[in-house]
Amino acid sequence: MTIEEKIENALKPTVESMGFDWWGMEYMPAGRHTLLRIFIEKTDGTVNSDETYAVCKQISAILDVEDVISSEFRLEVSSPGMDRLLFTPEQYKRYEGQEVQVRSGVSVLGRKRFKGPMTKVTESGIELEIDGELFEVPFEFIEKANVVPKF
Repeated sequence: MTIEEKIENALKPTVESMGFDWWGMEYMPAGRHTLLRIFIEKTDGTVNSDETYAVCKQISAILDVEDVISSEFRLEVSSPGMDRLLFTPEQYKRYEGQEVQVRSGVSVLGRKRFKGPMTKVTESGIELEIDGELFEVPFEFIEKANVVPKF
């Protein structure tokens, strides 16, 4: 089991028991500057600073007891925001048809960075249209993907 899976298994039940959806997390190990960022959401899409503080306090206590991360780290709890990161196939499906920005760890037709409408979501990945050309990017290749906000 990866450290990310251990963190999620330790924290997700508490987040959900507090009435929030577990949107996802970023774990960025960097020695003393390690960052753990947890994204939470409510059904109505709003999360205020008092709520993020309450969740942060609860999961901080769990992390202290469970000792999932053995080194020093900084914890942040946030809403996903307008430029929300996408973590699961269900989240991708929710934003099908919208513009997304994707960074791939593997070159797809000579590209690793994509920005354009996500035209299709399948079981194995997504399809993006960029300059009239379709790119299929498997989920396993995606390092980071987020929705491009519309203003």
